[in-house]
Amino acid sequence: MQLMDIVEDFELPATGGQLFKLSAMRGGPLVLYFYPKDDTPGCTDEGLQFKTLYPEFTKLKCSVLGISRDTISSHERFKAKMEFPFPLLSDVDEKACTLFDVMKLKNMYGKTVRGISRSTFVIDAAGHLRREWRGLSVPGHAAEVLTFVKTL
Repeated sequence: MQLMDIVEDFELPATGGQLFKLSAMRGGPLVLYFYPKDDTPGCTDEGLQFKTLYPEFTKLKCSVLGISRDTISSHERFKAKMEFPFPLLSDVDEKACTLFDVMKLKNMYGKTVRGISRSTFVIDAAGHLRREWRGLSVPGHAAEVLTFVKTL
C-alpha cells in the first residue's frame, strides 16, 4: 500500500460489542494505531497519550482506534482499566495486520518472535492513506500524529 492509495475495506470486532468497518468511517480523518500487546508498559503509555490528546482529535472530527491481536475480552479489560475513550479492535486473524504489513520478526529476551511492529496510519476523509509511522518510538508520538492530522 502506497501513500494516497485508497485503503482496502476491512471489518474487525471492536470493544463495546461493535463491528468496525473501515468504509463506514469515511467523512473524517482516521488514526489507526497498531500496538503489540494489551496492558504492557509501552502499549499502555501509547494508549494513554492518545487518550490525553483525544479531545483535540475529536475537535478535528478525527477518530482514533487501537488495533492488536489480543481478544475482545482482553481489549475490554484493558480499555476499562485505562479508561480509553476510543475503541480497540481485535485482529486475532491478522486481517488488518496483513493489509498494513505490520507483522515482523522481533527479538524478545533473546528469542525471535513474530509480532506487531508498533505502527500508526492516518487515513483521510475519502479513505486515502495519507501518512504512516513504522517502528516508532512511543514518547511524543501521539502529539506528532495530532500535528499531522491538523494539516489535513
